[in-house]
Amino acid sequence: MPQATIQQQQGTPGLRRSSELKRRLWRNKWLYVMTVPGIIYFIIFKYVPMLGLVIAFEDYKPHWGIRGSEWVGFKHFHRLFTEPDFLNILTNTLLLFGMNLLFYFPIPIILALMLNEVRISFFKRFFQTLVYLPHFMSWVIIVSISFVMLTMDGGIVNEMLVYFGMEKINFLLSMEWFRPTYIIQVIWREAGWGTIIYLAAIASVDPQLYEAARMDGAGRARQVWHITLPAIRSVIIILLILKIGDVLELGFEHVYLLLNAMNRDVAEIIDTYVYTAALQQGQFSYSTAIGFFKSLVGLVMVMLANKLAKKMGEEGVY
Repeated sequence: MPQATIQQQQGTPGLRRSSELKRRLWRNKWLYVMTVPGIIYFIIFKYVPMLGLVIAFEDYKPHWGIRGSEWVGFKHFHRLFTEPDFLNILTNTLLLFGMNLLFYFPIPIILALMLNEVRISFFKRFFQTLVYLPHFMSWVIIVSISFVMLTMDGGIVNEMLVYFGMEKINFLLSMEWFRPTYIIQVIWREAGWGTIIYLAAIASVDPQLYEAARMDGAGRARQVWHITLPAIRSVIIILLILKIGDVLELGFEHVYLLLNAMNRDVAEIIDTYVYTAALQQGQFSYSTAIGFFKSLVGLVMVMLANKLAKKMGEEGVY
């Protein structure tokens, strides 16, 4: 049979790949349909607003619009890096992020490992619900509860200090207590919810590994160290990479509710600074430049962390 006839029957490699792709798309069509709402959400609320970043390079005036505003290049970025308060604000942001990474990030892992060791299903479900519940409260409620507990005027914490012969502490107005108060509230609200991913990862571990370890004489601690933690290591690395991407993204609402004139020197972060510059002072171009800088730093940190994870033999996020 001629070679040309054989090629016509078998088809060219390009046609075969195209045909296989079409079959795969058709076979998984409903999975792709399910992704459509998410894709639409990201297009409308994430990608389309990125067009507004152009005002970071303009002296934007709302009544002139984007096209009519004067182009000023990197003027606002230069102002940001030469602002007297910029270094202090950046330091506050990085310190709070470091505390999140050091104190908050391990807590969901520890909670998941502890809950996984609870064998009585009733108590396990009870404690899961107990630690998940604060996540469904807004920061307004969390900070309000903290205010009632920490206030010097009848707060339960200060009343207990007086009961044990100590002096009252002004937690809410003290610069020294702002960061501990912040991180305790973060752990209280988010740690339980963060355990869900780790518990799901632990549930996928083959039970035969634990049975083999027990037959070899391994106790609970050794099983956790040599089986559970290595099994969820990839999940920990991925979540750590995503957490590092939020290096300058601490959230506005929580810090703003704790912010006051007495602790501003340690509590002012980039998010609250953007709010002050944009909404209170109307400096839209300047605040957009700050947001642009913050997003760019997050992108670079994710890429670096992902590259480092791959060098360590992990999969990374892409």
